[in-house]
Amino acid sequence: MEKKIQFKKGSYHLNREDNFNFQLNRVIMWDGGRLEDIQPIADNITDSESWKRELISLGDKATEEGRIENAIAYFRMSEFFMYDGDKDKLKYYRLGTKMFYEYFSEYFDSGKVKKLLVPYEDVSLPVMYTKAVGQKKDTILLHGGNDSYFEEFFFPMLYFAESGFDVYLFEGPGQGGVVREQGKHFTYQWEKPVKAVLDTFQLEDITIIGASLGGMLAPRAAAFDKRIQRVVGWSIFPNFLSAVLYALPKSVWVIMKWMIKNNFSGMINSKMKKMMAEDQTVDWAIRHGMYAYEADSPFEYLKKLNDFQMVNIGDRITQDMLIIGAKQDHFIANELYKEEIDALTNVRSLTYRLFTEKECAEGHCNVGNPKLCFDTMINWIEQMKREDR
Repeated sequence: MEKKIQFKKGSYHLNREDNFNFQLNRVIMWDGGRLEDIQPIADNITDSESWKRELISLGDKATEEGRIENAIAYFRMSEFFMYDGDKDKLKYYRLGTKMFYEYFSEYFDSGKVKKLLVPYEDVSLPVMYTKAVGQKKDTILLHGGNDSYFEEFFFPMLYFAESGFDVYLFEGPGQGGVVREQGKHFTYQWEKPVKAVLDTFQLEDITIIGASLGGMLAPRAAAFDKRIQRVVGWSIFPNFLSAVLYALPKSVWVIMKWMIKNNFSGMINSKMKKMMAEDQTVDWAIRHGMYAYEADSPFEYLKKLNDFQMVNIGDRITQDMLIIGAKQDHFIANELYKEEIDALTNVRSLTYRLFTEKECAEGHCNVGNPKLCFDTMINWIEQMKREDR
């Protein structure tokens, strides 16, 4: 059913573990869940198994009560912390996705949103497209990051359209159904799937917006494809390996980087396996990373992460660029903004916006205040277009 686009605002402390806390906020703020459902069960979540149990239970209850939009959120995110290989992972991904397209079928049946496929290597990339309402201001190519489903960007896509933008929203390798259904793993050469989309729809003079890891992938694509004229990095993300290691004491991450560079695989695998045995969140993160990035060991996974960077090609980015950070991002240290900005030696213009706790936008990808974030992007694009005239 079509609905008025409204975004929630709020930042909640729901779980003592940072990543569980963030993902629960994500369920509420982005995916259609309810605070009154999540808050009572939040403390029950201590590991991957309890996450799965509690979210499925919420989904079942919401379904029984006819709260389908809430059920979609809970089923979709229930599989998030399931280990790859768990038979329920694909089951609940498919269930949440099926319910999504049934519940919002009016958008597709009316033609307001078109769902299309773009050939890419040996798979098809799913694309949603919607036209600008009123006079068109620009064309946006929108995508997520490391663990995104493009359905959760559905209402941001429609909000951009209502603000005067044609929007193409797509999933690439390693994301959503492309990896779950088609088995296509991540590539750091994001310019390749982007080229496939731009070629298929014959797009020129566009703005690309990449969320989370997309804050590295989108600039990477722009470095190699000048049909992209404006770049929004919706997260500071100079180098994936730096982001992962920066949480460690500096003396440790410097040593780890040196060991990875010099292929000390045995020592790193031993250390990582010890950490995985002691911490289920680390265990899930490494296992999922090995799957999504097609790595045979923790060492190989970390080694591949160093390919996912924009610093080494930063001088090739010549477009206008907006970088959006978050003051208390538990994934990305604020200090990494300097590494990214220092690499952008040839951009036409550079804007950096850091959102704060007072704005309820301090979390990763500003999850607590999406409207403020989107309005900031819109105002920046409009300004860049005016200055181009």
